Amino acid sequence: MKIFASQLPQQLKQLPQILLVFGDDILIREECRDTLRQTLMGPGGVEERLSLVQESPFDWQGLLQECQALSLFASRRLIELELPTLKPGTDGAAALLEMITLLENQQDTFVLLHGPKPGREHSNSKWFKALDKAGLYVQALTPEGRHYQRWLSDRARRHQLNLAPDALTHFSTLFEGNLMAADQALAQLGLISDGARIEASTLARLLEDQSRYSAFQLVDALLAGQMKKAMKILSQLQLEGTAPTLISWALSREITTLCTLARARQAGEPLHAAMKSAKIWDKRQPLYSSAMGRLTDRQIAEAMASTGSLELAIKAEGADDETQWLALADLCARFDGQYQPLECLS
Repeated sequence: MKIFASQLPQQLKQLPQILLVFGDDILIREECRDTLRQTLMGPGGVEERLSLVQESPFDWQGLLQECQALSLFASRRLIELELPTLKPGTDGAAALLEMITLLENQQDTFVLLHGPKPGREHSNSKWFKALDKAGLYVQALTPEGRHYQRWLSDRARRHQLNLAPDALTHFSTLFEGNLMAADQALAQLGLISDGARIEASTLARLLEDQSRYSAFQLVDALLAGQMKKAMKILSQLQLEGTAPTLISWALSREITTLCTLARARQAGEPLHAAMKSAKIWDKRQPLYSSAMGRLTDRQIAEAMASTGSLELAIKAEGADDETQWLALADLCARFDGQYQPLECLS
């Protein structure tokens, strides 16, 4: 059965043996897994947990043996299997189908499969459909629109944060698409505000007070073409220990917006109308006008392509801090109409 993450609490009283948590939002995905794990491992529940990751090669027969094994130390078991690519291969697909049958005779064994959002080729596969039918499939998707607003309101209450409606609206714009950063910021604001009501006029100050510079100041400087200031901010963010993933998200978000404006420009749509369609606030429109007047459509497209390389540089196993921050600096430099690749990266 397929449900959304928000519907999970209603399903916890009677969980099936096969559980699936797949989606594009890391925070939602991890919280769903934690909820399922805590429910299963509650009083009188699962006593032993085995965590596996499908790597190449992967011992699928070993997984089947674990599904049938009786533990000497526990009567109920939880097997967690991460599918990073959702590509089990022929042997894996056959093993997953066989696993469904095996679990019918092992009532004390639960299997939790998790990973990224499945594409159409994955969700239409025989093995995925069979698992979906046999178990509970939780879609860990980033909430949008009113669902995003509801998520923010609920999370603010969890952090005992009293946001005025205008402050909540402003906050939602700053963190849309990045729930992990939003949750961290709400937690920090809850400590800073100490229960006091926060209006929109004070929200920006409180966010800025958390550090000397923020990723949002970096983005504004880049859009305005203030490259010297932007590089100074980037350097300070590095010294302050800001997570490269947060900066990468902020840059990618703005470049995506610029791509939207570039496509509208190619279609002959006036920039003002395009910015209105993209729901860019009036006070921020001069920043985007500056960037669009400075950058060609090709430069914007190349910057968008480089965000993928940046993501790989940040997520690559064993990647050092220097490589990550150099990749961030190179992407920032692309906001300059006279961009030249950094020598250390070329």
